[in-house]
Amino acid sequence: MVIRKLNLDIVIGVTSAIPETEFPEVAFAGKSNVGKSSLINALMNRKSYARTSSQPGKTQTINFYNINDCMYLVDLPGYGYANANEAVKAKWGKMIEKYLRISKQLKQVFLLIDIRHDPSANDKMMYDWIVSNGFKPVIIATKLDKIKRSQIQKNVKAVRTGLGLEKDDILIPVSSETKQGIQELWELIDSYVLPEEE
Repeated sequence: MVIRKLNLDIVIGVTSAIPETEFPEVAFAGKSNVGKSSLINALMNRKSYARTSSQPGKTQTINFYNINDCMYLVDLPGYGYANANEAVKAKWGKMIEKYLRISKQLKQVFLLIDIRHDPSANDKMMYDWIVSNGFKPVIIATKLDKIKRSQIQKNVKAVRTGLGLEKDDILIPVSSETKQGIQELWELIDSYVLPEEE
């Protein structure tokens, strides 16, 4: 998809109602500091549209980015952030769950996992949770530029094994820095949000 128009249309907090939007949505979930904002910036071909931060837990709202008035890219709050207290974490969890359950336009959930590490208990929990909400998440293995090429296959396998992925589950290794995997990711997003051509 060529991005001609981009707006942060809707921002919802813990107490907000889930909006009914008119365009198909794809949502991005991931643990704090997994590189979600960087990935969204790379996808949108902008330097700092989604605010990146070295402080995990920066995204505490659900952000709806309107792309070309034809789809929403939805940025969910990072989970597993150590410094947020339990009450805050529980509210975020409820907010994400409410979104997954209520959104009529949500076509796919992308779950980001840091390719350098085995999936954490939180990652596994989030994966199972997305599945239990009726989605088959696409896994994005981030920070690809941080490992040697020779390690890629081993690390991809570790992520697949750690999450208990099936053979046909999709995993895309991506680097927001080098843009490796971004094109492939867009093709996949397009397949969910663009009307099927007759």
